[in-house]
Amino acid sequence: MSADRLSYALATGGLVLPDSGTIALFGAPGDALLDALDPSRVEVIQGFFPDHAAWQRRGVTTRTDVVGPYAAVVVTLPRARNLAELRIAQASALTPDGLVIVDGAKTDGIESIAKALRARLPLLGQVSKAHGKCLWFQGGVDLSDWHHAPARLPSGDLTAPGVFSADGPDPASQALAAALPDTLKGRFADLGAGWGWLSRAALTRPGLTELHLVEADKTALDCARENVTDPRAAFHWADATDWTPPAALDGVIMNPPFHQGRKADPQIGRAFVTAAARMLAPHGRLWLVANRHLPYETALGETFRETSEIGGDTRFKILHAAKPTRQRR
Repeated sequence: MSADRLSYALATGGLVLPDSGTIALFGAPGDALLDALDPSRVEVIQGFFPDHAAWQRRGVTTRTDVVGPYAAVVVTLPRARNLAELRIAQASALTPDGLVIVDGAKTDGIESIAKALRARLPLLGQVSKAHGKCLWFQGGVDLSDWHHAPARLPSGDLTAPGVFSADGPDPASQALAAALPDTLKGRFADLGAGWGWLSRAALTRPGLTELHLVEADKTALDCARENVTDPRAAFHWADATDWTPPAALDGVIMNPPFHQGRKADPQIGRAFVTAAARMLAPHGRLWLVANRHLPYETALGETFRETSEIGGDTRFKILHAAKPTRQRR
């Protein structure tokens, strides 16, 4: 959510919020400013753990599910088109007598969303600012065809709008799964486990005694609970860079994210590497897959005594590290 665009719309664009009732923020990042809103009236709907936790620390009412009805909803446009449509449809259904406000950057598809909405309903107003748009319309419009539900892949796996690699297993995860030794033993974690494909592949190794699936996207983790039914699996809605296992681990596997929004940010993967080193026992090992161009070798060298590339192709590299130098805090 751009506080600049929302404030600008309220100050000069003709946007007027209802005098009473709850104002819901769908998908607002944890550092979003509330200058234009009364925090006591705000309810944030946020399923991404770091942002959810940030809102809670700020003392703002925060949920993972929508309830309503609301006096107004501000939808922060996500990257995935089907998730954007779903959130707008939910907002319209839950504000029968209120406003739906959609805020997004051009890079997140606000222009195409605005065009689609104009073809279906009258916009009450819009402003353009900071490489994006803020637009609004009267809620209660039937957008039920935008209610994209979780779906089963041909494999039977459950995925949902907006989760990573929702159309099927990610090729990088497939490459990592093929490179994992059959002799894996002990307590493991999959950091950034997504909807569970890599974890399930790892659990074909009989020597694993437990596998912790750590995932920040609650929707993806809910899918993983359906897809991974092995009793050795445990599920954690958490920030992988801050999560602490119940006991030091023998191994970590991961295909870490490397985007913040649409912007590539290798620091996310480096934080995953540092976290893995902290979680592992002195003999512990890490298996990591990453896009070929991402510079994770330096972080591995700083946190492990032994590192090597054990596989990959022109797109991906599979890295192995052993003997962590940073122990569990």
